[in-house]
Amino acid sequence: MSLQDQFAQAQIDSKNLPERPDNMTLLKIYSLYKQGTSGDATGERPGFTDMIGRAKYDAWAALKGTSQEDAMQQYVDLIEELKDQ
Repeated sequence: MSLQDQFAQAQIDSKNLPERPDNMTLLKIYSLYKQGTSGDATGERPGFTDMIGRAKYDAWAALKGTSQEDAMQQYVDLIEELKDQ
């Protein structure tokens, strides 16, 4: 199975995890997904009144320089790990 196929399957699997991950893990899932699909963070950082948007942007921006393929593989690995809990 190609990395693209594994990534697509992990996206499906992420919606059917046995339990909801904690907020830090959710941010990691989000940031790896964004890095894997869009590359480095773009656009303006949300203002301080948008705490959730700001946290999501910061998590994504922290992955700057990570290749899309590496981010996809890390995403697949993380979802697999969460499925086995």
